[in-house]
Amino acid sequence: MNCLRILVLHTSKPLVTRQLLVERTVVKNVSRGFRRETRTHTLGETVGKQKSFRESIMQPTSGKPFAIGQAAVAGASVVGLGALCFYGAGFSRQEGAIDRAAAWPQYVRDRIHATYMYFGGSLIFTAATAATVLRSPVLMQFVTRSSFTSFIVGIGAMMASGYLVQSIPYKQGFGAKQLAWMFHSGVVGTVIAPLALLGGPLIIRAAVYTAGVVGGLSAVAMCAPSEKFLTMGGPLAIGFGAVFAASIGSFFLPPTTALGAGLYSISVYGGLILFSGLLLYDTQKIIKRAETHPLYAAVPYDPINESISIYMDTINIFIRIAMILSGQGGNRRK
Repeated sequence: MNCLRILVLHTSKPLVTRQLLVERTVVKNVSRGFRRETRTHTLGETVGKQKSFRESIMQPTSGKPFAIGQAAVAGASVVGLGALCFYGAGFSRQEGAIDRAAAWPQYVRDRIHATYMYFGGSLIFTAATAATVLRSPVLMQFVTRSSFTSFIVGIGAMMASGYLVQSIPYKQGFGAKQLAWMFHSGVVGTVIAPLALLGGPLIIRAAVYTAGVVGGLSAVAMCAPSEKFLTMGGPLAIGFGAVFAASIGSFFLPPTTALGAGLYSISVYGGLILFSGLLLYDTQKIIKRAETHPLYAAVPYDPINESISIYMDTINIFIRIAMILSGQGGNRRK
């Protein structure tokens, strides 16, 4: 599922649907002609005022989807801050990873350290690649196209590179897996490079906010009971499917329409909440695997594969924060 976690936002052509056909009834009863004619005329005016399905979904948005999305994010933020205070203050009766950290053997510490080193390295390679692509007119022309072909190529490249890096066995040092890891980070950087067009100050703000969100959620995952968020796998998978479908749908429906605004809100605001939840889940999964993976197993602990999950969560959180800060949601309400 890690390969699909980049959801590129597009707006494009309206969706063509069948219109409803309304047929008037001819009244043949002469004795009730006047009354029937009046009723038929009134009914015809009422039906004529009814909007077809296509008109309903393509009418300008009222702005409610964006308001609902903002309220959902605000509510999730309150819950997150409450969880951080609750678990950080030690009110939970169950111990968390932070309580066991002092007793970790050195190999567990090394595993977690290596995982987050690769995580940080992925972000550096991604930022460097995005800056390089931004300086190439040819590459920027391709990645900024609002076409279904560029969308498929981008998603396909990330899926293929992600599958490649995860399929290569891990060995310490610099080898084929490390090269594939760098290539995957570069592909992601190429795909998200158009975000730089939003402006340097906005991107810096989005990066700072993302660092705060990721840091806070990581602290919650460390302080919470060990398997508190590991039980959320099923609901998160369902939510991921909904957000992915909304992102695909937003490619065909512009967010200025009623349905397009709803899909855009699910993709951006819902995606921000979803990937925040996935970050909690993946952080605790990394800790659990670092603690439980056998020291002398035939397949060694793989810090690169473990880091990809939180890396993709962070990238998706950054994308959505940047989109929200860009003010596009507010402009589309007008």
